[in-house]
Amino acid sequence: MRTSRASKETAKVIQALSPPARRQTRSAALGSGALRGFAYNADSAVKSESLIPTIAAIPATRSDDQSSLSSADTADIEDLVDDFEPPSKRRKRNVSPKILSASNRTPRKPLVKKEDELDEKATPPAKNRRMPARKTRDANGATVVEPPSNWETMYNIVKKMRADNPTAPVDTMGCSDLYWRGSSPRDRRFQTLIALMLSSQTKDTVTAVAMQRLHTELVEEQPDQVSTIKKEDPFTADEPKIKPDPDDEPSPTLSLPAKDSTLNLENILAVSPTHLNSLIEKVGFHNNKTKYIKAAALILRDEYAGDIPSTPEGLMSLPGVGPKMAYLCMSAAWGKHEGIGVDVHVHRITNLWGWHKTKTPEETRLALQSWLPRDKWHEINKLLVGLGQTACQPVKRRCGECYLAGTKLCKSEIKGLSPVKREVDVKRSPGLDEPKIKIEAV
Repeated sequence: MRTSRASKETAKVIQALSPPARRQTRSAALGSGALRGFAYNADSAVKSESLIPTIAAIPATRSDDQSSLSSADTADIEDLVDDFEPPSKRRKRNVSPKILSASNRTPRKPLVKKEDELDEKATPPAKNRRMPARKTRDANGATVVEPPSNWETMYNIVKKMRADNPTAPVDTMGCSDLYWRGSSPRDRRFQTLIALMLSSQTKDTVTAVAMQRLHTELVEEQPDQVSTIKKEDPFTADEPKIKPDPDDEPSPTLSLPAKDSTLNLENILAVSPTHLNSLIEKVGFHNNKTKYIKAAALILRDEYAGDIPSTPEGLMSLPGVGPKMAYLCMSAAWGKHEGIGVDVHVHRITNLWGWHKTKTPEETRLALQSWLPRDKWHEINKLLVGLGQTACQPVKRRCGECYLAGTKLCKSEIKGLSPVKREVDVKRSPGLDEPKIKIEAV
């Protein structure tokens, strides 16, 4: 081992202090074990007496280069300082840093044997986990889609809930109910298509107002026609005005024919885009919808003899009509249930329930049609849209008002939510400045 410079100088000093007859130094005789005896120790007095014969027994033939200091297992003599430190500091220095860091940690959890882990995995959980729809293969190798667990129970509960409280806007102002009752079947189908085109990205209440204006104000009145109507006299000059006799029995009142709707294909083709846009200006994207309606009217006149297509593909070929509108129009206008109309409410709620994991409404439609019975394709849209407009809203869901609350059927139920109470300010009479009465409304 290479001898350090400090150890050589220390050896020379000890050699100079030793008697000339003996070349052996005290440090060489004692070694690292003898130096350790100079540290304070309770047994130092006993060891000092036994130290003299040990020194005399060391042979004199050992040179300075073979001293215990030069052969120490250290790179420098400063590493031997630990031997001269007090016991308290020595204990602290000897403690491993891993032990110090481990002392500040929280106690670890007791280890579990592998046998115990296998036993826990083997035992089924106490709570039954609901599974979404999944594809399997039957004995013949054909692909079969298994419906989600408990789907029919959830469907019937929501159906009863909607029947008990049909107060959603879709119940009275849905697109399938916005046609004019006195119109012909062809015009009713056209009106249903227009209502669906207006409903995109628009609330049902706004769509209903726009449809009412189209039913009554689509035809622009000419100024000369208005003046002529005002000047007309129901009595002619030749016929005398006969006053009714009070003794005579009153004649039965003649019911005037109901005013027909102005919303039909011919009037849409004749109306100016500016006037049409002004009637539907409250709906979302009304500028684009004005262009779509005018373009679709030309296609219906030229390719479908003035009627709407009777197939989903034909409806989807019209500008501004997608799969949702096409399948809803097929059900409402033609009475053919060839697909499910999936909007944002149906897509959102079925994913919240855990029936499937889809990213777009079109994926949701295909997933539902793979296992949902065909007799429910027509009603599921109105059912879930009404649920989304009342309790299961996109923002601030009111799970406490839903019949599924507490049944452990809804995967996304927010527990602890009670029915929302709002304070409504009502005056006793509108003309008097009386204090308002606060009424709690659910």
